[in-house]
Amino acid sequence: MRITKYGHSCLQVEVDRANLLIDPGTFSAGFEQLTGLTAVLITHKHPDHLDVDRVLPLLAANPDAVVLAEADSAAVLTEAGARVRTLTEGDSLDPDEIGTSLTVVGREHAVIHRDMPVIGNAGYLVGGRLFHPGDSLVVPDQPVEILALPVSAPWMAVKEAIDYLRAVDPQVAVPIHEKVLAATGMVYGLLQQFAPADTRWLDLDDGQPAEL
Repeated sequence: MRITKYGHSCLQVEVDRANLLIDPGTFSAGFEQLTGLTAVLITHKHPDHLDVDRVLPLLAANPDAVVLAEADSAAVLTEAGARVRTLTEGDSLDPDEIGTSLTVVGREHAVIHRDMPVIGNAGYLVGGRLFHPGDSLVVPDQPVEILALPVSAPWMAVKEAIDYLRAVDPQVAVPIHEKVLAATGMVYGLLQQFAPADTRWLDLDDGQPAEL
Protein backbone atom coordinates (compact mmCIF):
# COMPACT_ATOMS: atom_id res chain seq x y z
CA MET A 1 0.00 0.00 0.00
CA ARG A 2 1.32 3.42 -0.99
CA ILE A 3 -0.10 6.44 0.82
CA THR A 4 0.44 10.06 -0.19
CA LYS A 5 -0.98 12.92 1.84
CA TYR A 6 -2.01 16.20 0.24
CA GLY A 7 -2.70 18.08 3.46
CA HIS A 8 -5.43 17.92 6.07
CA SER A 9 -7.62 14.86 5.38
CA CYS A 10 -6.74 14.24 1.74
CA LEU A 11 -5.00 10.91 1.12
CA GLN A 12 -4.12 9.11 -2.08
CA VAL A 13 -4.09 5.35 -1.52
CA GLU A 14 -2.56 3.01 -4.08
CA VAL A 15 -3.19 -0.64 -3.26
CA ASP A 16 -3.84 -3.77 -5.30
CA ARG A 17 -5.26 -2.42 -8.60
CA ALA A 18 -6.77 0.67 -6.98
CA ASN A 19 -5.67 4.30 -7.09
CA LEU A 20 -7.97 6.13 -4.70
CA LEU A 21 -8.23 9.74 -3.57
CA ILE A 22 -10.02 10.48 -0.31
CA ASP A 23 -11.40 13.88 0.73
CA PRO A 24 -9.91 16.46 -1.66
CA GLY A 25 -10.93 19.59 0.24
CA THR A 26 -10.18 23.28 0.55
CA PHE A 27 -7.31 22.81 3.04
CA SER A 28 -5.53 20.37 0.72
CA ALA A 29 -3.28 21.00 -2.28
CA GLY A 30 -1.34 19.05 -4.87
CA PHE A 31 -4.02 16.53 -5.78
CA GLU A 32 -5.31 18.59 -8.70
CA GLN A 33 -2.88 17.13 -11.25
CA LEU A 34 -3.49 13.47 -10.42
CA THR A 35 -4.46 11.10 -13.22
CA GLY A 36 -5.17 7.39 -13.34
CA LEU A 37 -7.53 7.47 -10.37
CA THR A 38 -9.94 4.55 -10.08
CA ALA A 39 -12.14 6.23 -7.47
CA VAL A 40 -12.66 9.45 -5.53
CA LEU A 41 -14.07 8.93 -2.03
CA ILE A 42 -15.82 11.66 -0.04
CA THR A 43 -16.50 11.14 3.66
CA HIS A 44 -18.84 14.14 4.07
CA LYS A 45 -19.86 17.44 2.55
CA HIS A 46 -17.87 19.98 4.58
CA PRO A 47 -15.64 22.07 2.26
CA ASP A 48 -12.40 21.02 3.97
CA HIS A 49 -13.21 17.50 2.74
CA LEU A 50 -14.99 18.32 -0.52
CA ASP A 51 -13.86 21.24 -2.66
CA VAL A 52 -16.38 21.03 -5.50
CA ASP A 53 -14.63 23.70 -7.57
CA ARG A 54 -11.46 21.60 -7.77
CA VAL A 55 -13.07 18.17 -7.72
CA LEU A 56 -15.02 18.76 -10.94
CA PRO A 57 -11.92 19.38 -13.12
CA LEU A 58 -10.20 16.50 -11.33
CA LEU A 59 -13.03 14.21 -12.40
CA ALA A 60 -12.83 15.54 -15.95
CA ALA A 61 -9.16 14.53 -16.00
CA ASN A 62 -10.04 11.10 -14.57
CA PRO A 63 -13.10 10.03 -16.59
CA ASP A 64 -12.88 6.39 -15.46
CA ALA A 65 -12.88 7.25 -11.75
CA VAL A 66 -15.93 6.23 -9.75
CA VAL A 67 -17.14 8.86 -7.28
CA LEU A 68 -18.25 7.35 -3.97
CA ALA A 69 -19.94 9.38 -1.24
CA GLU A 70 -22.57 9.30 1.48
CA ALA A 71 -25.95 10.85 0.71
CA ASP A 72 -25.31 14.47 1.78
CA SER A 73 -22.06 14.69 -0.20
CA ALA A 74 -23.63 12.90 -3.14
CA ALA A 75 -26.39 15.51 -3.28
CA VAL A 76 -23.85 18.34 -3.42
CA LEU A 77 -21.87 16.66 -6.18
CA THR A 78 -24.94 15.66 -8.18
CA GLU A 79 -26.21 19.24 -8.10
CA ALA A 80 -22.83 20.32 -9.47
CA GLY A 81 -23.17 17.88 -12.35
CA ALA A 82 -21.06 14.93 -11.19
CA ARG A 83 -22.11 11.30 -11.39
CA VAL A 84 -21.97 9.76 -7.93
CA ARG A 85 -22.55 6.36 -6.39
CA THR A 86 -24.17 6.82 -2.98
CA LEU A 87 -22.98 4.57 -0.17
CA THR A 88 -24.27 4.00 3.33
CA GLU A 89 -23.11 2.26 6.49
CA GLY A 90 -22.35 -1.41 5.94
CA ASP A 91 -21.96 -1.20 2.17
CA SER A 92 -19.03 -3.11 0.71
CA LEU A 93 -17.35 -3.04 -2.68
CA ASP A 94 -15.17 -5.84 -4.01
CA PRO A 95 -11.92 -5.46 -5.96
CA ASP A 96 -13.69 -5.94 -9.30
CA GLU A 97 -15.44 -2.60 -8.80
CA ILE A 98 -12.64 -0.19 -7.82
CA GLY A 99 -9.51 -2.33 -7.72
CA THR A 100 -9.55 -3.17 -4.00
CA SER A 101 -12.04 -3.96 -1.28
CA LEU A 102 -13.91 -1.13 0.45
CA THR A 103 -16.25 -1.14 3.44
CA VAL A 104 -18.29 1.79 4.76
CA VAL A 105 -18.17 2.25 8.54
CA GLY A 106 -20.42 4.69 10.41
CA ARG A 107 -23.08 7.06 9.17
CA GLU A 108 -22.91 10.35 11.11
CA HIS A 109 -20.50 13.25 11.54
CA ALA A 110 -19.33 13.82 15.10
CA VAL A 111 -21.40 16.36 17.04
CA ILE A 112 -19.92 19.86 16.85
CA HIS A 113 -22.59 21.47 19.03
CA ARG A 114 -26.05 20.42 20.13
CA ASP A 115 -27.55 23.36 18.22
CA MET A 116 -25.95 22.28 14.93
CA PRO A 117 -27.65 19.61 12.81
CA VAL A 118 -25.68 16.39 12.44
CA ILE A 119 -24.80 15.59 8.83
CA GLY A 120 -23.87 12.31 7.21
CA ASN A 121 -20.35 10.88 7.32
CA ALA A 122 -18.91 7.71 5.84
CA GLY A 123 -15.74 6.13 7.17
CA TYR A 124 -13.86 3.98 4.65
CA LEU A 125 -11.91 0.79 5.33
CA VAL A 126 -9.66 0.41 2.29
CA GLY A 127 -8.17 -2.92 1.28
CA GLY A 128 -8.94 -4.30 4.73
CA ARG A 129 -5.95 -2.33 6.03
CA LEU A 130 -6.38 1.46 6.14
CA PHE A 131 -9.29 3.18 7.87
CA HIS A 132 -10.20 6.81 7.15
CA PRO A 133 -12.99 7.86 9.57
CA GLY A 134 -13.71 11.27 8.06
CA ASP A 135 -15.03 13.54 10.80
CA SER A 136 -15.98 10.84 13.26
CA LEU A 137 -14.51 8.68 15.98
CA VAL A 138 -16.24 5.49 14.92
CA VAL A 139 -14.37 2.29 15.76
CA PRO A 140 -14.58 -0.47 13.14
CA ASP A 141 -15.60 -3.95 14.24
CA GLN A 142 -12.51 -5.46 12.66
CA PRO A 143 -8.82 -4.81 13.39
CA VAL A 144 -7.26 -1.78 11.69
CA GLU A 145 -3.64 -1.91 10.56
CA ILE A 146 -3.34 1.75 9.48
CA LEU A 147 -5.48 4.50 11.00
CA ALA A 148 -5.87 7.94 9.47
CA LEU A 149 -6.20 9.69 12.82
CA PRO A 150 -8.03 13.02 13.18
CA VAL A 151 -5.87 15.03 15.57
CA SER A 152 -7.79 18.27 16.04
CA ALA A 153 -11.24 19.61 15.14
CA PRO A 154 -14.12 21.75 16.41
CA TRP A 155 -15.83 18.50 17.34
CA MET A 156 -13.09 16.92 19.45
CA ALA A 157 -10.55 17.46 22.22
CA VAL A 158 -7.07 15.96 22.31
CA LYS A 159 -8.21 13.58 25.08
CA GLU A 160 -10.75 12.15 22.64
CA ALA A 161 -8.10 11.72 19.96
CA ILE A 162 -5.95 9.81 22.46
CA ASP A 163 -8.85 7.60 23.53
CA TYR A 164 -9.77 6.95 19.90
CA LEU A 165 -6.21 5.99 19.02
CA ARG A 166 -6.16 3.59 21.95
CA ALA A 167 -9.56 2.13 21.07
CA VAL A 168 -8.60 1.39 17.46
CA ASP A 169 -5.06 0.33 18.45
CA PRO A 170 -3.57 0.37 14.94
CA GLN A 171 -0.09 -0.73 13.95
CA VAL A 172 0.42 2.64 12.22
CA ALA A 173 -1.22 6.02 12.91
CA VAL A 174 -1.17 8.63 10.14
CA PRO A 175 -2.27 12.02 11.56
CA ILE A 176 -4.88 13.89 9.53
CA HIS A 177 -7.21 16.88 10.03
CA GLU A 178 -4.28 18.96 11.28
CA LYS A 179 -4.88 22.16 9.33
CA VAL A 180 -7.13 23.55 12.07
CA LEU A 181 -4.07 23.72 14.35
CA ALA A 182 -1.86 26.79 14.60
CA ALA A 183 1.03 24.37 15.18
CA THR A 184 1.15 20.60 15.54
CA GLY A 185 3.82 20.32 18.25
CA MET A 186 1.85 20.04 21.51
CA VAL A 187 -1.02 17.95 20.17
CA TYR A 188 1.24 15.56 18.27
CA GLY A 189 3.49 15.24 21.30
CA LEU A 190 0.60 14.25 23.56
CA LEU A 191 -0.77 11.77 21.05
CA GLN A 192 2.60 10.08 20.67
CA GLN A 193 3.16 10.05 24.43
CA PHE A 194 -0.14 8.32 25.21
CA ALA A 195 -0.46 6.10 22.13
CA PRO A 196 -0.45 2.31 22.45
CA ALA A 197 3.10 1.07 22.87
CA ASP A 198 3.07 -0.87 19.59
CA THR A 199 1.64 1.93 17.42
CA ARG A 200 4.04 3.55 14.96
CA TRP A 201 3.51 7.31 14.47
CA LEU A 202 3.87 8.21 10.78
CA ASP A 203 3.58 11.96 10.12
CA LEU A 204 3.55 12.24 6.34
CA ASP A 205 4.95 15.30 4.60
CA ASP A 206 2.48 16.62 2.03
CA GLY A 207 3.05 15.07 -1.37
CA GLN A 208 5.64 12.53 -0.16
CA PRO A 209 4.43 8.92 -0.47
CA ALA A 210 5.10 6.18 2.06
CA GLU A 211 5.07 2.44 1.40
CA LEU A 212 3.29 0.37 4.04
